[in-house]
Amino acid sequence: HVQLVESGGGSVQAGGSLRLSCAASGYTASINCVAWFRLAPGRKREGVAAIDRDGSTAYAGSVKGFTISKDNVKNILYLQMNSLKPEDTAMYYCAASGWPVCRLTGSLFHFWGHGTQVTVS
Repeated sequence: HVQLVESGGGSVQAGGSLRLSCAASGYTASINCVAWFRLAPGRKREGVAAIDRDGSTAYAGSVKGFTISKDNVKNILYLQMNSLKPEDTAMYYCAASGWPVCRLTGSLFHFWGHGTQVTVS
């Protein structure tokens, strides 16, 4: 089992930046892909960015100025968000998957954090 705990959310003005973190613990050796998803009121869950074991990344076309990265020693996943817009307001979730395919498809992910709120005004 893998536990994921997000942090770093908050309120920021449009054009500002935030860096989200996700600390992973447990059987992290089983994980091939980690990603960020977001859920805004009235919208479907959206994949934001993913990174696999080798460091290959994938981003949703709707996000600009976002960068996903990870620290393999500390088992921490990051999402640097720059040039934030009000439409980026959402609860952001960290997710992890052991599947060999790393895509922004929620059903592929076994483990989820509880989320961290990002509000852009």
